[in-house]
Amino acid sequence: MNILQMDHIKKSFDGLEVLKDISLSVKEGEVLAIIGPSGSGKSTIMRCAVMLETIDSGEINYLGDKAAWTENGHVCYAPKAKLREINMDYGMVFQNFNLFPHYSVLKNVCDAPIRVQKREKKEVEAEARALLKKMGLEDKADAYPYQLSGGQQQRVSIARALAMNPKILFFDEPTSALDPELTQDILRVIKDLAAEHMTMVIVTHEMNFAKNVADHIIFMENGVIVQEGTPEELFEQSGDRLKEFLGKYEE
Repeated sequence: MNILQMDHIKKSFDGLEVLKDISLSVKEGEVLAIIGPSGSGKSTIMRCAVMLETIDSGEINYLGDKAAWTENGHVCYAPKAKLREINMDYGMVFQNFNLFPHYSVLKNVCDAPIRVQKREKKEVEAEARALLKKMGLEDKADAYPYQLSGGQQQRVSIARALAMNPKILFFDEPTSALDPELTQDILRVIKDLAAEHMTMVIVTHEMNFAKNVADHIIFMENGVIVQEGTPEELFEQSGDRLKEFLGKYEE
């Protein structure tokens, strides 16, 4: 079953077409990696998927239900009650952590499940502490973001996303703000989630990581999908443009 289906998505900013008829799907338990040069539209397609950006045309489905679509040139969304339910089906991990600086680590993780999902505080806190332990942060529950390293903050943001029990997890360049040593810590966390069959979409510039963890890879450039397939297909049978792109990471 497809958790996410995006069909014929187009998006422009100030007259510049950033996404040009993009279609993709993500099956349950699948890891999709999106790679490509800066400005190729990678992050925009992800932001459209989670409805942080409004699509110009196309259709987005979660679990077979329409979330966003266009009719007669107008963008339509699912009714608020349904959209609220859809929003609970996905989690998002950003480049720059986006933690609340005035909240403790524990409150950062617990806030959305309590306020948005209306779950019991005691139950949420127990799950949050278990997630922090999984992230190697069991001793940081009462700390504040400024007291943590960048890698620790990113692990908190992953725990926060997982606390919503999402059916699909999105990562937008999760290691771009980290130094190489901390990058490996985050990649190990994501690799562990993949081993647990967490459905994920990952925009990344870590080519070896994409090759070793993803089930399917999309290579984008200039707002279009240039090539896609399994890691073996892309890395062993890459076209000229993809070879050129990958070569820059091997230098």
